[in-house]
Amino acid sequence: MTTARQYVAEARRVVVKVGSSSLTTASGGLDADRVDALVDVLAKARGQDGREIVLVSSGAIAAGLAPLGLGRRPGDLARQQAAASVGQGLLVARYTASFARYGVRVGQILLTGDDTSRRAHYRNAYRTLEQLLAMGALPIVNENDTVATDEIRFGDNDRLAALVAHLVRADLLVLLSDVDGLYDGDPSRPGTSRIEEVRGPEDLAGVEIGSAGKAGVGTGGMVTKVEAARIAAAAGIPVVLTSAGRAADALAGRDTGTYFHRTGRRSAGRLLWLAHASAPRGALVLDEGAVRAVVHGKKSLLPAGIAAVEGDFGAGDPVELRDAEGRPVARGLVNFDAKEIPRLLGRSTRELAEELGAAYEREVVHRDDLVVLHPWNG
Repeated sequence: MTTARQYVAEARRVVVKVGSSSLTTASGGLDADRVDALVDVLAKARGQDGREIVLVSSGAIAAGLAPLGLGRRPGDLARQQAAASVGQGLLVARYTASFARYGVRVGQILLTGDDTSRRAHYRNAYRTLEQLLAMGALPIVNENDTVATDEIRFGDNDRLAALVAHLVRADLLVLLSDVDGLYDGDPSRPGTSRIEEVRGPEDLAGVEIGSAGKAGVGTGGMVTKVEAARIAAAAGIPVVLTSAGRAADALAGRDTGTYFHRTGRRSAGRLLWLAHASAPRGALVLDEGAVRAVVHGKKSLLPAGIAAVEGDFGAGDPVELRDAEGRPVARGLVNFDAKEIPRLLGRSTRELAEELGAAYEREVVHRDDLVVLHPWNG
C-alpha cells in the first residue's frame, strides 16, 4: 500500500508555491541567494522520472519596493500596482537567469480572477500552461497585480496556487513559506508541536492558526495556506505545507511539514475557479422553488424563479444566488445585464420570447456556469 509520503515522491506533476518572505530581504528587494537555493531544488526535482514543475511565485510587489524607494508594502492599490510593475520584471529576470544555469527555460503566466472564471479565458490559461509543459518549459505563475483590482484579485497566491494545481490537473501541491509546517499553536511558544497529517476538518478543530508573517512583505499567513490546502484537498489534490528551506525534503517525500490528505474528488475545472476566484458583482434573490431546482435539482436558473435583483452588473459577470433569507446558495455567470432583469422577474421564458424576442428565451444563469456554494435545507 502506497503511503502518503511515497505518493509525494512519485507525484509526476507538481505545483510549488513560494511566498514573498522566502524570496526577499526584510527591507524589500530580491535575495539572489534565496532565489538560487529554491531554483537548485526545483531544477533537480524537475528532471527526476519525468516530473513536471509549475511554480507559483509571490514576490513581485516586494521586489519593487526598494527600487521605488518604498520602505514597506503600500496600503493603496495604485502604489501596489506600481511596485508590481517594477518588481515583476525583476522577479522573472532573476528566475530566468537562475534556471538558465540548468538549461531550463521559463515562461511567465500572469492571471486575474476574471481571467479564470470565464469559460474562454479559462481554456486559454489551461492551453498555455499545457503547451509550456509540453515544450519543456517551466511555467512561473503570479497574480497580475499590475492591473488587478480589488474586485478581481485572488487576494493571495496561496489560493491562486490551489486553483492552478486544479487547472493543470496536478498530482501534488507544495506550499512553501517561512514556517516548516502547521503547528497546534504559536510555533514560537514552548510546548507546541507540528501537525504531521491532516485528514479532514476535524483534525484542525481547536487549532490556533496564525495570520501574516513577521516580514510584512506578503498578504498571506498560515490562515491562507490552510484555506488553500482545504481547496486543493477538496478538489482531489494532496498538499504538503513546509518551509522553503525544506523544499527538497518535501519533494522527495521525506517526513517534513504537514501533509493534507485528499478529502474530495476532482470536479469540473472552471467551477472551482468560479467558487473561489470570483468576486460577485451583484446578487439574484431566488424563490423557494428556484433554490430547490438549482441546489438539489442541478437545474439552470430561469427568470420565473427570481424574486429580486441587487447590484449593477453586466452580462457575463459573476453573481451570487441567494435564498429568501439572504443566504448565498450558489454563484454563477449571468446572461443579462442587471438593468434587464427586473422586467424578466417571475415570467416564463416562453412568455418573454413572445413579447421581447427569441434572445430572451434562455436561462438567466446556465447550469454549466453555476456552482453550488452551500447545502440548502429549506
